[in-house]
Amino acid sequence: MSREYPDYARVGVGAVVLSRGRVLLTRRGKPPAEGRWSLPGGLVELGETSVEAARREVEEECGIKVRIGGLAGVLDRVTRDADGRVRYHWVLVDYLAFPETDDDTITAGDDAAEVRWVPIDKVDRLLTTDGLMDMIRRAVALAPGGGA
Repeated sequence: MSREYPDYARVGVGAVVLSRGRVLLTRRGKPPAEGRWSLPGGLVELGETSVEAARREVEEECGIKVRIGGLAGVLDRVTRDADGRVRYHWVLVDYLAFPETDDDTITAGDDAAEVRWVPIDKVDRLLTTDGLMDMIRRAVALAPGGGA
């Protein structure tokens, strides 16, 4: 099924990966929101749990393994075209996550144009996807020590 003009909503996952006051972000290399900074994430595959999908997507897009720390939030993202038809419809499940190692090495892969550790207080300087900072704040509130 096409991601654009779907017959039903698609389930996607994202991970708010926190480390030392920073968040791991990806610059999207494909539509929707191409060129904007966002959380690493993608579609849940058939037979895969949302937690498994979040771990897999971070590894594919950023080259690191993560442990999931809890559910940060769930949101609906519906985008309509000029005629009012649904162009995209996502149910997004975002998790708080932490790198499994202290190694800061990340590598862009899959559909990420670029990956970067960004200080949380500098995220608002980037061109980001809608609601990104709100989800980061939710995850920080769940993190031991506020993600420091």
